[in-house]
Amino acid sequence: MDATSFKGFIRYCSFTHLNLTVPVFQSPGSASFGMSVFNLGNAIMGSGILGLAYAMANTGIAMFVILLVAVAIFSLYSVHLLLKTANEGGSLVYEQLGYKAFGIPGAKVFFSNSLSIPAMASYLYIVKYELPIVIKAFLDSNDNSWYINGDYLVLIVTLVIILPLSLLKNLGYLGYTSGFSLLCMVFFLIVVSTEIFPQVNTTDEECCKPKYFIFNSQTVYAVPILTFAFVCHPAILPMYEELKDRSRRKMQNVANVSFLGMFVMYLLAALFGYLTFNEAVEPELLHTYSKVYSFDVVLLIVRFAVLTAVTLTVPVVLFPIRTSVNQLLGASKEFSWPRHICITVALLVCVNILVIFVPTIRDIFGFIGASAAAMLIFILPSAFYIKLVKKESMKSIQKIGATLFLIVGFMVMICSMALIIADWIHNAGSSGVTRSSCTRGHSCE
Repeated sequence: MDATSFKGFIRYCSFTHLNLTVPVFQSPGSASFGMSVFNLGNAIMGSGILGLAYAMANTGIAMFVILLVAVAIFSLYSVHLLLKTANEGGSLVYEQLGYKAFGIPGAKVFFSNSLSIPAMASYLYIVKYELPIVIKAFLDSNDNSWYINGDYLVLIVTLVIILPLSLLKNLGYLGYTSGFSLLCMVFFLIVVSTEIFPQVNTTDEECCKPKYFIFNSQTVYAVPILTFAFVCHPAILPMYEELKDRSRRKMQNVANVSFLGMFVMYLLAALFGYLTFNEAVEPELLHTYSKVYSFDVVLLIVRFAVLTAVTLTVPVVLFPIRTSVNQLLGASKEFSWPRHICITVALLVCVNILVIFVPTIRDIFGFIGASAAAMLIFILPSAFYIKLVKKESMKSIQKIGATLFLIVGFMVMICSMALIIADWIHNAGSSGVTRSSCTRGHSCE
């Protein structure tokens, strides 16, 4: 087959309705195994790690560990389904799988959930509320100048740091920033785990005694927070496509290593955050430290490390979203810098608008975890697998497992959303749930 016939064959294999070209014919990837692990780990870990101590405080240590193990296993299983479906379906782009499985509605369903703009908003939400505290500490000022206004700072960080990194053409280039981002979060974990902050004796041991099983009105946020913390599925196929000497087994190993590392970090961050503050821990862990310990040099460094980590994560998350938009606008076109820049800027504008107007990060964690995260982890991978993997019958163990996984996904999404909405209605008009002021570092009253 000559070059002209080969190009004609590729055009013939394109999806005419969506102008999608099967990426099987694209050039081999260039990202190494290590860089892929860094990128995927960075895509998994973000602001969600700051909400895990809150989840443990409302489930108890034992129940939290059970839920964490379950969500991690389910997430890895969904990655397995996704990679196998991509190979069987002949596509490394999620929207193409949606189109091949369910037509244009299928692609649109994934597109509406894969954007994960609220996920990026959660990262910038940390910038909005933590960066002003860092600047105040450095300037030793408590005035209300524009340069300590969180909304302005989010816009500045987006323009100066996030936008240039997001404009990079290939995801592999972000491997170095992803590695540095993970180092920052490791530093955060070390500080939380070693608990170097001052302590005093408490007079109420029962108040500050860790509990293994807890159920209250805020327990409903635990599963959504955990599912949100493990969402990385929009980034799986782009990373698979860019993996050097790619194979399904090699990409699965990338996912296994990344998920194992994040599981350990999540468990330690949640455990030591909860043991430090017990029932007083807030939805965003760093806020709890600032309320108890005011300004502290080590805490200030931790804040800066977390800010660096979440800021560098945004471009990694934005990359697959931009790929999704670009595919739906016309993937058959050659790369265009104007289109590349316009899509990137439009996405960042949407994210910044959401950050400015959403009231609390707990609502972001809960809503994303209950809706988009459940869709991305449970429902779509299993639905694509059932529809596109033709060589296995519906009575096979693999298809039965995928079907059960699909049912579990719908149950998780419906139940979580219903309970969260009920909690919002119950607490409407109130200033929030009153929580104990018990901490290990302060007396319980």
